[in-house]
Amino acid sequence: MHFHVEVRNLCKDYPGKRALIDVSFGVERGEIFALIGPNGAGKTTLLRILDLLDEPSSGTVLFRGAEVDYSIKDRKDLRRGIGMVFQRTVLFNMSTFDNVAYGLKVRGMSEREIREGVKAALELVRLQGFEGRNALALSGGEAQRVALAQALAIEPELLLLDEPTANLDPRNASIIEEVLSRVNREGKTTIIMSTHNVFQAENLAHRIALLNEGKIERIGAFQDIFERPHRFLSEFARLENVFSGFSKATPEGTSIIDVGNGLHIEAAFERSGSVIVHIPPEDIILSTRPIVSSARNTLEGLVVQISDLGSIVKLKVRSNRDFTAQITKRSFNDMKIGLNSKVFLAFKASSVKMI
Repeated sequence: MHFHVEVRNLCKDYPGKRALIDVSFGVERGEIFALIGPNGAGKTTLLRILDLLDEPSSGTVLFRGAEVDYSIKDRKDLRRGIGMVFQRTVLFNMSTFDNVAYGLKVRGMSEREIREGVKAALELVRLQGFEGRNALALSGGEAQRVALAQALAIEPELLLLDEPTANLDPRNASIIEEVLSRVNREGKTTIIMSTHNVFQAENLAHRIALLNEGKIERIGAFQDIFERPHRFLSEFARLENVFSGFSKATPEGTSIIDVGNGLHIEAAFERSGSVIVHIPPEDIILSTRPIVSSARNTLEGLVVQISDLGSIVKLKVRSNRDFTAQITKRSFNDMKIGLNSKVFLAFKASSVKMI
């Protein structure tokens, strides 16, 4: 049986840098295959080669078992069955309808087919009613969903995604993940995606490849890859709010975890012994005043870093340990937070995830 997509001994050289080194793997039809690795690992370069936008320096790409000829004609024919969503949304200064319809028009579809295709794609990403809105006036999350609708409207057999939910708020990220799961499950669409989000890879991908400095370190199911989380999470995932410590179960069915520097975190699971835990930044409540909450974990600290990501802002807060919290731009402006501002953090025991 042929793989749907296969690469053999792939290398890509740029002046002064080798971006990919002897990369080989195969992806079966209907599989979700995730590429995980730090910035500069080669993930985007690999996806651009699979999208036939760039040509490898050496090695082979096979599609449906046949070697890809990088001549203009062969490349054009093959790309008709490939959808690509870039990390930085690329949309035209026109209506949402016309953006989603673009690929269908290029393929010479009839007006009726274009209308039906756009309608179905926008319903899939939950943007029905947005047809007449200018795509460049949408929020970051909405724009990314339009880009996904544009890729899905052509009903691709292969869907490529480069960090599809990077810097999106939880709601838009969740919608995109649901769409990917659905088109894979119902349409058997083969999906190859890059992500920094280990939990996204765990939830969506059938297999994972760890890419580091242009080389594939390991390939396998999530459980196989992360059986030794200390090494791989620190090296590849770059997760925020990851702490290792010693856990003690409580009579209440929770655990108290000593993560060092005098900080104890309460978690909603029972475990005794060494653990690694993660608190998602979006699960942390942040305030400039002491927080009155049922949350089991509260602390105060100083803001030491501010990252403006458009509709959301990430704040690094130095307390007993460093925490990253994520809030909306509106909340950030309302609270008038600056560097060295004193803030209060709270998060529920159920937000503490064991890795």
